[in-house]
Amino acid sequence: MDVLAWLRDSDPALRWQVERDLAGEPPGVWEATRARVATEGFGARLLARQDPDGQWAGGAFFPEGFQGGEAQPWTATTWTLNSLREWGLPASALRDTAALLAENSRWEYDDLPYWGGEVDCCINAWTLMNGLWLGADVAGIADWFVTHRLPDGGWNCDWVEGAARSSVHSTLNALKGLLAFETATGGTPASRAARLAGEEYLLERRLFRRLSTGEPIAPWVGEFSYPIRWHYDVLNAASYFRDADRPDPRLAEAIELIRSARQPDGTWLQTERHTGRVWFEVDAPPGEPSKWLTFFATQVVNWWDAR
Repeated sequence: MDVLAWLRDSDPALRWQVERDLAGEPPGVWEATRARVATEGFGARLLARQDPDGQWAGGAFFPEGFQGGEAQPWTATTWTLNSLREWGLPASALRDTAALLAENSRWEYDDLPYWGGEVDCCINAWTLMNGLWLGADVAGIADWFVTHRLPDGGWNCDWVEGAARSSVHSTLNALKGLLAFETATGGTPASRAARLAGEEYLLERRLFRRLSTGEPIAPWVGEFSYPIRWHYDVLNAASYFRDADRPDPRLAEAIELIRSARQPDGTWLQTERHTGRVWFEVDAPPGEPSKWLTFFATQVVNWWDAR
């Protein structure tokens, strides 16, 4: 199987990244493909779903009228922005969305203004990344992460309910937000120190082992799925360290765990789909080769092997 050819035969949202990061195409090639995200395929389909007030599905984190009783829906504003940003949609394609959300969107938690964030670490990380992308003023959220880091070095979305120990899920999402802030602005001494401390939290655990016993945190650390949503696994974590370009020796065992999941044909399989309403499916069903996971895993393994 020609894995690279298989990956190229994909939606522009993935294809441009394959061309840039795996095929080594010149900028003129992958930039032309990236420009198509706004007008073709997944990106165009999500853009067409935007409400006149700038939101999607009428809500910030949940669809309008959501009362529970079903799995987390993935159609509201934050989840849709996350996808569009990760797919490389140019911010210009969203025109005045940042201003519209500032005017019209409020968090379901305490009716707080959208670009101010709220109390959930993961939500604030995505809001920080999306705000930086769309040009909103989100510097205050970066400061929030500095003051809400827990004594063990990471973060936990349940801090507001008294959690005193960090969570790998929350910590990884917080790190992604702080890295985006640092990349866009240079960061602050405090934000850079917080990010490095959060990295140490994960590295001390080799990305997937309990600090107390050395045993794996849970089976799901080696179960990969796309879309990732908020979930933690070693591929998601290793992709962060690749983006941060920190090839720490303590990553070695996690990299081999990722490598061992590669199939004989060179692909990685979708383990599961996180249940919940979606606008449409963007990857393979469970048990089948996943183009997105194969792309991310190949990125990570190539980066590690070339260090």
